[in-house]
Amino acid sequence: MSSIEALIDIDQTESAEIRIDPITGNRSLFSRKFFQKGEVIMDFLAKSVQSTPTYLTVQVGETEHIELFPDCLACANHSCDPNCFFDTTSMQFVCVKEIAEGEEFTFFYPSAEWDMNQPFKCDCGSNDCIDYIRGAKYLSQDSIAKYRFTDFIQRKLSLKR
Repeated sequence: MSSIEALIDIDQTESAEIRIDPITGNRSLFSRKFFQKGEVIMDFLAKSVQSTPTYLTVQVGETEHIELFPDCLACANHSCDPNCFFDTTSMQFVCVKEIAEGEEFTFFYPSAEWDMNQPFKCDCGSNDCIDYIRGAKYLSQDSIAKYRFTDFIQRKLSLKR
């Protein structure tokens, strides 16, 4: 079995499932098992590389934004209280807190994007909600202290200080 086939197999049978809201049609990614903090949910690859951000990319360089594979990872939604993180150095989707079976996988969008092409009003409902999601470039120092960021975004933030 190739590594891509292994990723597809993990996606479909062990780790995650896509659920579609019957009213809105929005897709979300949910856990099919319990994960401990720090555990790898699944490995991922770059399906494609774009020079500018899109709704479905995460940033890995100044002009490098990758579309993720397996495709189900595009269904991981934003939360200001995330339970997951895209480690773009190790190319692993990892838990930042325990995740119960049946729980939605969420990540903090600015953790992996400097300046998003589609900012939005957040309605995640978290007590720590930052209200408007635009990318790491726009975060306050207080917000920066609360989150884990990709290595690329960490470098950008260190230059901002």
